[in-house]
Amino acid sequence: MTAPSTPRRPGADALARIGHPTPAVQTADASPHTFPDGGTWRTEIPSVEGPEALAVVLKESARLDLPVHRVSQGSGVWMLTDGEITDMVDSCAERDIELCLFTGPRGTWDIGAATRTDSGGAGLRARGHDALAGCVEDALRAASLGVSCLLVADEGVLWTLHRLRAAGLLPADTTFKLSALSGPVNPASYAVYECLGADSLNVPSDLTLAHLTEIRRVSRAPMDLYVEAPDDLGGYIRMYEAAELIRRGAPLYLKFGLSRAPGIYPYGAQLREHTLATARERVRRGRLVLDLLARHGADGGMSPLGSRLPGPLNRFRSAPDAGD
Repeated sequence: MTAPSTPRRPGADALARIGHPTPAVQTADASPHTFPDGGTWRTEIPSVEGPEALAVVLKESARLDLPVHRVSQGSGVWMLTDGEITDMVDSCAERDIELCLFTGPRGTWDIGAATRTDSGGAGLRARGHDALAGCVEDALRAASLGVSCLLVADEGVLWTLHRLRAAGLLPADTTFKLSALSGPVNPASYAVYECLGADSLNVPSDLTLAHLTEIRRVSRAPMDLYVEAPDDLGGYIRMYEAAELIRRGAPLYLKFGLSRAPGIYPYGAQLREHTLATARERVRRGRLVLDLLARHGADGGMSPLGSRLPGPLNRFRSAPDAGD
């Protein structure tokens, strides 16, 4: 891990020479937390939908010398064959990259009509017992094939999977990542999701820097944040804020999404060329962010590659089994 340094603020020297004031940095706003390895930030490439897209990400990240800690997929475990999952597990293991796959049925894809209304209904939540059970089935299947990180969009699914982990039905080192589409927007909800079993939490990309500081006053659970968000999450591009996002939000995963690109979930061969092109461009966007951090002397503090565990977190006590 490279030691963090005091970063150069964008444009500050030139602005000072013409007498334009720059707001002072408030040291009290900095997060006091780190990953267990001492790092303050890691990287993630999202929307890596299968072995072919993963191969593109691995090739392009090697060409551009972009360190990658985690890749995540959005279509779901159920959209991949056993062979495809095994290929992805093996490819990530060779590069010491964490693979995160989304768990099963979601409200946006089932027969419920509410998600197609202006209100959005219950969103990505798992509707009914069968959808919950499908998510459990996905989790067990993925874990049996060597997947150690699962993406979750429902608080009930999260709590259920955490209980399975606590009971030894999922490996103890399995981690759960909360989806950006159900991410918390205030400190209390962030702390609740941590207690339900989340090991890293996507927060909406429109949270202010002050919001990140407020969250860090109540929780040290790792945070995931799109530096560039897909259009369905707002399309925000916050590259120039990357250093301050790290300072306020650490421990933080910098996610390199892509705006101005049609959605690809659920992925299939009909979307192949678009998916591969956007996978390649996400890596390039990541390189742009890291180059910007380097120019400002803010690229220190990155976790060593291969780091994945979040360290001790707060949890609710699991309820006893029926009959106890």
